Amino acid sequence: MNRRTNAARALASGALAIAWAVPLAWSIETAVRSSHDAVSNGLFWTEPPNLGNFVDAWNSAPFPLYYVNTVIIVAGILAMQMITVTLAGYAFGRLSFPGKGPLFALFLLQMMLPATALVLPNYQTMRVLGLIDNRLAIMLPAFASGFGTFLMTQTFKALPREFEDAAHMDGANWWQVLWHVYVPLGRPAVVAFGVVSVCYHWNDFLWPLIVTNTPASRPLTVGLAAFTQSSESGEAWQLIMAGTLLTAIPLLLAFFVFQRRFISSFIQSGLR
Repeated sequence: MNRRTNAARALASGALAIAWAVPLAWSIETAVRSSHDAVSNGLFWTEPPNLGNFVDAWNSAPFPLYYVNTVIIVAGILAMQMITVTLAGYAFGRLSFPGKGPLFALFLLQMMLPATALVLPNYQTMRVLGLIDNRLAIMLPAFASGFGTFLMTQTFKALPREFEDAAHMDGANWWQVLWHVYVPLGRPAVVAFGVVSVCYHWNDFLWPLIVTNTPASRPLTVGLAAFTQSSESGEAWQLIMAGTLLTAIPLLLAFFVFQRRFISSFIQSGLR
């Protein structure tokens, strides 16, 4: 029975891996086709594959600017989220104050609201602040995270209080306890949330599309959409797929390089 169970699990895992890998393999196969090799030819190439499509796509749109915008946006959001979710998690997980329960319920309620429901009020707020077509307009609504607050709250709650008592006996104040005790012990959850945050905001499309109008503030996702609709790419699927891979390659490389640390962080934080 154990052998059959392990074999079934291996087959299921292999099937899932193939299902995940086929679209990626098809994307790469299309991106390296020659401009004279129609996609309608199926898997058969009439000309040798080449990397010229990546060069053409890179030169056809301001991808360097899109990369800079995306890195600034993702890094800025992650930095602020690490501060807000850590402080909020410590407050809800370790402190007692009036209204703690209802306030925490409001944070959980944010997780139940679809992102599209907040588009209109957020847009009106950014317009009042004069931040339309600005990278800050993309970043501001994401500085707080209901999921991150919930994750860090549950992480800090599970840590033994003896560590905090020992730190207080050594004369540490609350922020020293947080920085030197809780943050190191909760590092797996911090890393897991960081991975989720980076992947989500790197691939976010709807909100950046609404609040940006020019390439000066567009991230990669919106820039890619503009590139696919431009006259340079048209119906050249090789160029479009090359541009798509240019957008996805950084995350893919980061995962392949740090996959063991990513998986370990998710397992230790209790995420599956």
